[in-house]
Amino acid sequence: MGDQKTGSGGKRLKRQSVESLCYQKKPSLHFWFQFLLLLCLLVFILCFYLFNLTLSWQEKFLLHRQQWFFNKSNQVNVSAYKVHPKHKAVIPEIYKTTGPPTVHPEGIQYHQAYPRNYRFIIDNPETCQKETPFLVLMVPVEPSNVQAWDAIRQTWGNESLVQGQLVATLFMLGRSGEDDSEKLKQENLQHHDLIQSDFMDTYVNLTIKTMVIMDWLTTRCRNATYTMKVDSDMFLNIDNLVIMLKKAEIPTKEYLTGNIMWNIPVIRSKDSKWYVPEEMFPDSKYPTYTMGMGYIFSNDLPEKFVEVSKMIKPFNIEDAYIGMCMKKLELELTPPPNPSQFKTYNTKYNRCEYSQIITYILGSPQELVNYWTDLKKPGPHC
Repeated sequence: MGDQKTGSGGKRLKRQSVESLCYQKKPSLHFWFQFLLLLCLLVFILCFYLFNLTLSWQEKFLLHRQQWFFNKSNQVNVSAYKVHPKHKAVIPEIYKTTGPPTVHPEGIQYHQAYPRNYRFIIDNPETCQKETPFLVLMVPVEPSNVQAWDAIRQTWGNESLVQGQLVATLFMLGRSGEDDSEKLKQENLQHHDLIQSDFMDTYVNLTIKTMVIMDWLTTRCRNATYTMKVDSDMFLNIDNLVIMLKKAEIPTKEYLTGNIMWNIPVIRSKDSKWYVPEEMFPDSKYPTYTMGMGYIFSNDLPEKFVEVSKMIKPFNIEDAYIGMCMKKLELELTPPPNPSQFKTYNTKYNRCEYSQIITYILGSPQELVNYWTDLKKPGPHC
């Protein structure tokens, strides 16, 4: 009896122990199941983040190769091209150009890149009439970016005689949304270096801006030998540039050089600042072109660009558009004698390095002033 009770009690205790263990295991298994779910979720989020980060760096890489990183104050406020909705706005009637826009059969409206649809409202034609420059520096700037052109006037834009050659520096502007015409006229009366046309000065109109530069060179400064289109956020070692252009092997006709880009894909993502729809540019890759941050060309090319632009549908990547003009003209781009002189971005200033390059993209006008001041100090650079 006692043994039976004991056995029965023992079985009961064993069963209770097993049940107790099961109750302990259930929460433990539940915990691990939740932990694994959470881990999977974290892995998914991490993969998603890394994927998007990779896309971001791909765009930044393309930007490094296309010169669109700075110009931060360019606000896209005109619907001159079909762009991402956040970049769109209605063009005020007062700012419509003198030439009618083209309307695509599908209803997409874009402005002609042909520059003679526009007119100059501030001009300095005498720049090339008194003396013929060896080199003209054409700097596209925004009407409000006074800091940029002031910094350039204190630095490389202040050099009128370089290595025995005459150099002229001019700033190209379009219209802004503000009535700043009187202020700009006074600025020009003081410095005689502004050119303003009546197109809207916006990011998507950079191609128009570039073609207006070409028109000015064609009609006002055709006897200059070379021109450099150089952005306002650039450090330009003007001495090294003129030394390069004076080399015997540098052509004076049909010459375009700079940081040359090959096989650059067209960005089709509507979320990108550099989005170009297929109806504007159907090819998957751009023609060979020079980065827009600063390219040099012989002064016979502007007239050719103006004429051929009549036959090329405009798109909003201005340096690639010039590449398209070269392709249409069946002309080849020429690599510079020393391609390493055309730099894009730097991590820090180095006096020795800056004495050897031609271009570098900077982060602010103050950097330009600081670096230029240091470079011009007496003493060895390296």
